[in-house]
Amino acid sequence: MFLIVLSIIFLAVYFVLSRKEQHPSLNKFSQYFKLASIGLAIVGILTSCFVQVNGGFVGVQSLFGKVQDEVLYPGLHFINPLLDVKQMDARTLNYTMSGVHDEGNKAGDDGIRALTKDGLEVVMDVTVLYQVIAARAPRLLNEIGVDYQDKVIRPIARTKIRDFCVYYDAVELYSQKRDEFQLKIFKSMETDFNSRGLILDQLLVRNITLPAMVKSAIEEKIKAEQDAQKMQFVLQKEKQEAERKRVEAQGIADYQKIINTGLTKEQLQYEMIKAYKELSTSANSKVIVLDGKSSQVMIGPN
Repeated sequence: MFLIVLSIIFLAVYFVLSRKEQHPSLNKFSQYFKLASIGLAIVGILTSCFVQVNGGFVGVQSLFGKVQDEVLYPGLHFINPLLDVKQMDARTLNYTMSGVHDEGNKAGDDGIRALTKDGLEVVMDVTVLYQVIAARAPRLLNEIGVDYQDKVIRPIARTKIRDFCVYYDAVELYSQKRDEFQLKIFKSMETDFNSRGLILDQLLVRNITLPAMVKSAIEEKIKAEQDAQKMQFVLQKEKQEAERKRVEAQGIADYQKIINTGLTKEQLQYEMIKAYKELSTSANSKVIVLDGKSSQVMIGPN
């Protein structure tokens, strides 16, 4: 379009310089403007007739401000040179609202502050993953514009989170009902997004900051539960150790009972002879005397 406008300017210069009352040399010079005007017009028309839509984007056409319904998908297209094509991102995008400085789309503290069922204020960091529905991109551009993040995504997300937060206690949001809370918001936002030409891929409640006193109470409760579990483990271990000692004592008692009832005088004498035999082969033994009635062992030094 720029080249076409430039060619019109050159053409106007040509008409000015080609007036009869002008100097002949200027008339001759005006021919260059005429040729340049024609060349720019041809190049401008040819380049304006072709447009390339990049991968992951869709092209929305408008003619003198009126948005066309036809969508241009990635690739090279031949179009009316008077059409203006705006490329819109159709990939998965994210919009983050965070209390951490410069982490979200807005600078500074942009966390969502909401009141819970028990009247406490919690601060949430939330990320919204979404896509533009390609076929409905012209309607989105025509009805909302390119700043749909600030007009649709941000206000809907913040409002829905505050609306559903009042049905839960602060501790519930922090622990067992967090997934349920997140799912309810997702379903409600999904309907609103779809009606505006957007797909809600995922809603991520990444962090929930509780008031200091609530956080301290939760930490104390968790510590008490951990101590109770530890004590239960110790008691279980002591019970197992007591059972082990009881089994060991019972085994010793059974052993002694067997020895007392089954060990004879002849068996004792046999075991004694075996012991003497082992001593006789020892390097430290010197004299072994057996008198037939009583047995004595004398071991002298090396």
